[in-house]
Amino acid sequence: MKVDQSAALPGHLHADAVQMGERIARLRVARQIKQTEAAIRAGLSRNTAYRIERGDPGLAVGQLLRYLDAIAPGMTLAELLTERDPALMQQQREEQRQRVRGLTQAELDELDF
Repeated sequence: MKVDQSAALPGHLHADAVQMGERIARLRVARQIKQTEAAIRAGLSRNTAYRIERGDPGLAVGQLLRYLDAIAPGMTLAELLTERDPALMQQQREEQRQRVRGLTQAELDELDF
C-alpha cells in the first residue's frame, strides 16, 4: 500500500523538505544547469528531479544526494544549507541590483497621494 509521505510528515518537517528543494533548485539555476541535464547526470528521471526541487519527502535520500552531486560535485547537504556557493552568492547580488520601475499614474491614483 502506498503512503502519502506529505500527509504522514509533520508540518514543520514538510516545510524543511520544501526549503531543501527550493535551495537545490536555486543552486541549479545559479549554476546555469537545466533540470533535464542535471537529472541525466544524476541518473534520474526529469520527473524525479522535479519532485526533488518541489521538496517531495517521499524520495530517497540517495536520490537527493545524487542530484546535488550532479549540480555541484563534492557539495554536502550542510554546505547547501549555508548557501555559501559562489554561484548562489553572485545570483543574490544580481537579484539585489534589480531596478525599480516608477509607478504608473493609475497606481499613484490608487495610492491617493
